[in-house]
Amino acid sequence: MDGIVSLDQLRSQIEPIDRAWVEKAKDRTVQLVMPTRALGMLHDISERLCGIRQTLEPEIDKKAVLIMAGDHGVVSQGVSAYPQEVTGAMIQTFLAGGAGINAIAGHVGAQVWVADMGAVADIDPAGLPNAQRFLTSKIGKGTADITRGPAMSRQDAEKAVMTGFRHAAGLFASGVQLLGTGDMGIGNTTASAAIGAAVTGMGVDEMVGRGTGVDDQGLERKKAAVKKALDVNRPDRDDALDVLAKVGGFEIGAIAGSILAAAFHRRPVVVDGFISTAGALIASGICPTARQYMFAGHCSAEAGHGNMLEYLGLEPVLRLGMRLGEGTGAALAMGIIDAAVKMFRQVMTFAEAGVADKE
Repeated sequence: MDGIVSLDQLRSQIEPIDRAWVEKAKDRTVQLVMPTRALGMLHDISERLCGIRQTLEPEIDKKAVLIMAGDHGVVSQGVSAYPQEVTGAMIQTFLAGGAGINAIAGHVGAQVWVADMGAVADIDPAGLPNAQRFLTSKIGKGTADITRGPAMSRQDAEKAVMTGFRHAAGLFASGVQLLGTGDMGIGNTTASAAIGAAVTGMGVDEMVGRGTGVDDQGLERKKAAVKKALDVNRPDRDDALDVLAKVGGFEIGAIAGSILAAAFHRRPVVVDGFISTAGALIASGICPTARQYMFAGHCSAEAGHGNMLEYLGLEPVLRLGMRLGEGTGAALAMGIIDAAVKMFRQVMTFAEAGVADKE
């Protein structure tokens, strides 16, 4: 794990992206054989990648999506349309290649990895397809009910973050150049909304959405659960680990850790939807510099996601009304990011093309 043994040590070793390389990239952009910045956000993406990787020839050929799975005790409050057994079943579906994320990841050439951070179900990888891409790191069988007290201990919160860091670091060591975050867990939109409200200061009504598709009564139960969780636990917005421990989830902590690993290893990370962005809020709270390595894959249909992204200062690559999670938005955005890299590297300059530049 590169000798990193604590969050304080990790935080101290994450450095900003190299602005000199960003400026060099901008200098090349203005010379490309097209009207100035004619491809809009693609230029911003490619230039930031140059700063992250400290090169004018960035590569993101090897891609992976790392799905963190975990369940939530708050489901006892009737906040989800699905039972927790779904989490274990979906883990097996991810490994079998039959989920939404598998289809989209396959389209963009990304591997799919799954880590069990705290599912209620026990998954035996023996005999499962792609068992080598299943990482067992269960901290507990779901978190505690956040309407009654903290989701987990502070020690377990730090363990979740550091475990996520270790898993992502392993992927980077294997050659992964672009990482996407993913999630699976029944009850996780409720925990994510609580994190969003606690960190951004937004009201519960602005942050809580329908998640897996609860009806009007279910939506009111979710709002009530988030309000009660915040009242009971009073998370300290200036202490990201406190927020995670009091109202978060094991998989959300692991997502935060994977984002921190990307920043530590100077690799770009594509943040998926609402749950992943809750993880990004935790990662940013631990180390604000980590924001510089994040790309927002999309803005989901979930209430509050746009508010989270605005708080982080991230412009989403896509706005398609998606709300599946699993890393689908991150994976789909990888295709756009790949296009930005190819544009930057392959388009000729005016001089190379022998075309007259503007007067």
